Amino acid sequence: MKKEISFPHRDDLEYWLALSSIADIGPITIKRLLSVFHSPRKILEANFKDLTSIADIGELRARKIYKFSSWDEVEKEIKAIDNYGIKVIKYTDREYPESLRQIEDSPIILYVNGSFAEDDRYGIAMVGSRRMTEYGKRIAEKIASELVLLGFTIVSGMARGIDTISHKTALKAGGRSIAVLGCGLDRPYPPENIKLFEALTQSGCVVSEFPPGTPPSKENFPKRNRLISGFSMGVLVIEATMTSGSLITANHALEQGKEVFAIPGSITSRNSEGTNALIKKGAKLVQRVEDIIEELAPLLKGLIGQSKDSYERDSLATPKEVEINDAEKAICNILGSEPKHIDEIAREAKTPPARLSGLLLGLEIKGIVKQTEGKRFYI
Repeated sequence: MKKEISFPHRDDLEYWLALSSIADIGPITIKRLLSVFHSPRKILEANFKDLTSIADIGELRARKIYKFSSWDEVEKEIKAIDNYGIKVIKYTDREYPESLRQIEDSPIILYVNGSFAEDDRYGIAMVGSRRMTEYGKRIAEKIASELVLLGFTIVSGMARGIDTISHKTALKAGGRSIAVLGCGLDRPYPPENIKLFEALTQSGCVVSEFPPGTPPSKENFPKRNRLISGFSMGVLVIEATMTSGSLITANHALEQGKEVFAIPGSITSRNSEGTNALIKKGAKLVQRVEDIIEELAPLLKGLIGQSKDSYERDSLATPKEVEINDAEKAICNILGSEPKHIDEIAREAKTPPARLSGLLLGLEIKGIVKQTEGKRFYI
């Protein structure tokens, strides 16, 4: 005899939320149940005997499903979803990203602010140290901007450091970016990235498998890393220590049959120990964006607007010349690839700081000079 559930439902969303909230009932188990009962509502209405007849469910799990009664909590979640404008995408929805469907333990529910686009299937994950170096920052900016110009979507975790720079660069270059959080979408983390969060919802999306109200607990981040790789064709690790969470993302990529790329670094830098180790284990060494394109070429043929050959041809084309005056040329002759403080530049250029600031600003606008933290400039 089946249970009676007298709970008002709206497109069965409550039943999806209820089922996903039951402890010890993970996505693999739910998918197994769905293959038999076909909907969360029918799973929750099933009798105990029918539930225990499913392979590997067991009496304990079956009892948790059969006796579920936390409908007040489900209603609270519905209200939070509405209040924060969160879109819920269910595993059976057409909008559910196809790349995630290929992962055995992909979530049955995704909480989304923003929207997916068809071309997001050309995603490249860029991950790395939260305590990035200037080297890591500059490499992330260069690679992210070039990937975006080729039509790729940048995927990362919105963490401090490399993640944040990768997202920001993608948006600045006019591209799309997806951030996967290890907390509820009503609690963006880190808090200083709230503006980035909002920008991502306009030119990409922010995604979580965790319901509203979920804090950024330490154990959530390794779990969410499988989704960062899941959204992507490959994972690029830019800087990582030997204990970095970025290496977890790389391992997930390998398990999912995705490509793993790594930026080589100094043998004396702790931030490069993880990336150098990945390269020793067989990760593709990346010195320029072409290295990524070459490895992914079989998957990109006929899909990306530019073929590998045309990309290489275009990358060798002479860039449009930018006019600069004599004073600006003098500044450029002083600058190099290593950032210099504005005071040092002023001494070498023998230019008053006020005038120098104006010249440097002009060169930044023209895209010739870049500024990093502490008023340091480089080309």
